[in-house]
Amino acid sequence: MKKTLLAVILCLVLLAMPLSALAEGDTIYILTPTEDHGWTGSVATFAKTSAEEINAAGTWKAEVSTAPDAASQITQLEDIVANHAKDAAGVVILPQDDTVEFAIQQLIDANIPYVAFDRIIAGVKDSAVANVSGDNEGVGAAVAAYFVSLGLKPGDEIIVFEGDTSSVTTYRDDGFKKYLTGELAYAGEAIADEAKWTEDQLASLTFSGAMNWSRSAAKEYFESLMSDSKNAAIKWFYSQDDEFALGIIEALQGSAIDDATKAAILENEIVISAAGGAQALYDVIGGKENAELAASFGGLAVATYSPAMIQDAINLMVASLNGEDVAQEYIVPVEIVTEENVADYVGFN
Repeated sequence: MKKTLLAVILCLVLLAMPLSALAEGDTIYILTPTEDHGWTGSVATFAKTSAEEINAAGTWKAEVSTAPDAASQITQLEDIVANHAKDAAGVVILPQDDTVEFAIQQLIDANIPYVAFDRIIAGVKDSAVANVSGDNEGVGAAVAAYFVSLGLKPGDEIIVFEGDTSSVTTYRDDGFKKYLTGELAYAGEAIADEAKWTEDQLASLTFSGAMNWSRSAAKEYFESLMSDSKNAAIKWFYSQDDEFALGIIEALQGSAIDDATKAAILENEIVISAAGGAQALYDVIGGKENAELAASFGGLAVATYSPAMIQDAINLMVASLNGEDVAQEYIVPVEIVTEENVADYVGFN
């Protein structure tokens, strides 16, 4: 009877304990790209801030490891499974690319919970504690809505600077097109019927192909495009990253484009979007840098997609380990930053 009572009491105690207390490991491993520059570099910076806060709190430990490429990140994941399975409470990862999938599957097979950030790999996403990203479709929809507000008409020629071959680019492409055709709204408002595009009119979009988030690649692409002076008549440039917009600005400041073509470009009052929230671009929008050049544009805006979202991913992992229910799909909404509201935003370096 005493043994039975003791067993009942033990069960009640275990049920009352948070799930985290039952976890075998106590360390959260956070894997990001190398902390160098731009959006991905800033992810690591924000991750390290969160790790410091976790370590200071004392309930969990946190370690940030960076990697320059997918192969290195795969090695990191394999090391966690092989050598740290007992002390790993969980993993938060921004996958370098889809080739990391099989290594993430090893985490799953080892019963190590993980949270995916930004690049969501379809083959393993259903096994994640949470999939955290900005609203990539929303980025496209927000930019399309901004263009329409400035006079974009069905069939106008648009140049799309694409990031890479991941789901991020696919969703940003799709969101842009879906807003124009009326399939997707932005901020609760859909495109007016008279402004909707047909599928045939979408053929006027020119896609750059993967530029690997490179400012120099965008600069070279724009310079090559404008080597034909007829292209100075193109008004709309959908840049899927701040680096691309900054590359266009650098091209307009450089000598590769002849002066007559530059004058025609600016006379046409080109409109450039971006996505992210780099302080360098906020400074241009706010007139602190390149003010004269920016004043010649018909519009310059950023669809927000902050690297600080990695902290949401880390917080969700902590919440889950503490026994809280978390949503598996966590989408951060998009806002448009223009000269009218840029003073309200702080960017990343």
